[in-house]
Amino acid sequence: MHVIDNIKTIHDGWGRFYLVTMRSPGGAEHPRQLEDHGDAACVLPFDPVRRVVTLVRQPRVGPLFRGADALLLEAPAGLTDGEDPAEAARREAMEETGLRLGELEFVGAFWSMPGCATERMYFYLAAYGAADRIGDGGGVEHEGEEIDVIEMPAAEAAAMLADGRIADTKTAVALQALQLRHPELF
Repeated sequence: MHVIDNIKTIHDGWGRFYLVTMRSPGGAEHPRQLEDHGDAACVLPFDPVRRVVTLVRQPRVGPLFRGADALLLEAPAGLTDGEDPAEAARREAMEETGLRLGELEFVGAFWSMPGCATERMYFYLAAYGAADRIGDGGGVEHEGEEIDVIEMPAAEAAAMLADGRIADTKTAVALQALQLRHPELF
């Protein structure tokens, strides 16, 4: 059985970063870096009547650091902060898009970057209607998220994924799940 030992904390802030040793059943040692900030939830809101999806655009430090455009088009998502993933998805949708979501359609739970992080992301789809837009969205002010809410035809979002204009993994998973489960929207 594989085990982890020699855990050394190198940073403890928004996320925790560790240097660890992963030991194989035969005794081989593999030094690894590990980031831990808990689980996350992602939800793709869609209006089945108007055949639109609601996404968010916000600046991201990773692409900026690599010299790419910092602004990504994404499905609403965020950390669960220890709460039920479905409730976290609803909270994130409200904070980021101003949408009050009811029933969620569970898509799955997947490891985001298993080679270096502990995050498991829970994915949901959620139908909404015009009466469910009860706020402006934009994120939580003290978190400095700088979020723009973007509502667009589902078919346009699929085209943007196909040609690379949507380049975020969680959004790709959510959009493809929507295409598989609700093809009538496209």
